[in-house]
Amino acid sequence: MNPPTGNRIRRHVIYSGRVQGVCFRAITEGISARYDVTGFVRNLRDGTVELEAEGSAAAVDAFLAEIARHFQNNITHAQVSDISPRNDEADFRIRY
Repeated sequence: MNPPTGNRIRRHVIYSGRVQGVCFRAITEGISARYDVTGFVRNLRDGTVELEAEGSAAAVDAFLAEIARHFQNNITHAQVSDISPRNDEADFRIRY
């Protein structure tokens, strides 16, 4: 686990459950517009969804909490780890 740099943090999350085929990426991208976060979300071949979110701890935590609330019936597990901020993104996007 890498420590946060300055006042920005970056969290890496792998979501398991019924998280593909439920508009997870599109809804997550929409939710991101309400928070000052950058990063990405993408489907992985094993049926999980990978997300990285960067911003202030408060913004990232609120963003991830809203995703958890919205998809509470779909997410069975979220593996969360802190990684080093990249500071090279302008927004939050879906990656393919």
